[in-house]
Amino acid sequence: MRLSRATVYAIGASLQLADAPEEGPIPCSRLARVGEMPERFLLQVLRQMVNHGLLKSTRGVDGGYCLLRPACDISLLHIVEATDGPMTSDLPPLDGMPEKSRKRLVHVVQEITRAVSERLAQVSLADLLSAEANASSPRHAGSTAKIEGG
Repeated sequence: MRLSRATVYAIGASLQLADAPEEGPIPCSRLARVGEMPERFLLQVLRQMVNHGLLKSTRGVDGGYCLLRPACDISLLHIVEATDGPMTSDLPPLDGMPEKSRKRLVHVVQEITRAVSERLAQVSLADLLSAEANASSPRHAGSTAKIEGG
């Protein structure tokens, strides 16, 4: 599975917001700087997340972004669907494929999409933060995984 750059940035910014102390909204410029993300693109991503009810945006000098829900209530599926749209099993036209094979392929792709959606729904921002904390402890040093987006 390949995550879009928008989704990876959305996850990174959301993790920063989830891990931030209760100091108020965090400006996009800070999220972009800390996450090494282009600010103008991140701003578009954050707007999508606001529109999908994942973040709250506050205007003004002390404005910025904060999570609208607890980190345990925001899943990877929520973020993927906010940035890339609903998980679907759309396929290009399969006109040249035999009917039986086409039906089977459509069914298999639908099953895979459903399984991926279910798994993404099971992983919350809080899960990612607790995994990060466990990975950085001396017992788990060297067992960290890196998410890369394209």
